[in-house]
Amino acid sequence: MTRPGEENERARHRSSFGAAARAYAAHRPDYAPDAVRWALELAPGRRVLDLGAGTGKLTGCLLAAGVEVVAVEPDPAMLAELRRELSGVRAVTGSAESIPLPDGAVDAVVSGNAMHWFDMDAAGPEIARVLAPGGVLAGLWNLFDDGVPWVAGLAEVGGSEAIGPRDVPASWRAATAAMHLPPSGGPARFGAAGQAEFPHGQRRTAESLVATLGTKAGLLVMPEPERQARLAQARDYLAGRPETAGGEFVVPMLTGVLRATRL
Repeated sequence: MTRPGEENERARHRSSFGAAARAYAAHRPDYAPDAVRWALELAPGRRVLDLGAGTGKLTGCLLAAGVEVVAVEPDPAMLAELRRELSGVRAVTGSAESIPLPDGAVDAVVSGNAMHWFDMDAAGPEIARVLAPGGVLAGLWNLFDDGVPWVAGLAEVGGSEAIGPRDVPASWRAATAAMHLPPSGGPARFGAAGQAEFPHGQRRTAESLVATLGTKAGLLVMPEPERQARLAQARDYLAGRPETAGGEFVVPMLTGVLRATRL
């Protein structure tokens, strides 16, 4: 059970993104197309809800996959960026715990780098409510491939605020395996969850990768002097690595997917 102090800290992190919405839209990566296809392949239809849609990073990938998308996002600044970037998408205010859609409205609910912010005791029943029978719930996370030495070094220099436990494959697998998609002690609404990972990458320069790290919640909530010092350490590290010191490079990544089917 989450203690009140831990929940307050979690809420502070969860609400930090709005102030950086423009940077988030500019610098966060999209998702591996194969990961999106796997997330949706068991869905009984093509109506998809992007829940906690942020600035629309996953929404755009869903559109490219040819499905019908509605986006739900609680933060007004993030939602404004989504509407600016993807003006033709139906995008509405709401949260995982209170979804403004009727019963059985969608065939899949997906979430990009957001499901860990949900209160699944409240969100689980809501997600099950809006899903059609046999519908799919899938969370997608972009992961830094720390099996690559320079990426592992960056994770060490940046600290857990920049590259956290859910940002690298091994700890992501453990963290998502422990997520209780049915509410704790409540009725089972979803079948057993499966995990899969798909190769991905993001073209960056040292400076734009530092900007990407700067959109992480752990850094956004830091006092500004400490935040700038941490980003400067990452910048110096990248400037000193032959893989990242000169011009553009591809950041080795994976898109991890957690998928379950509504019972």
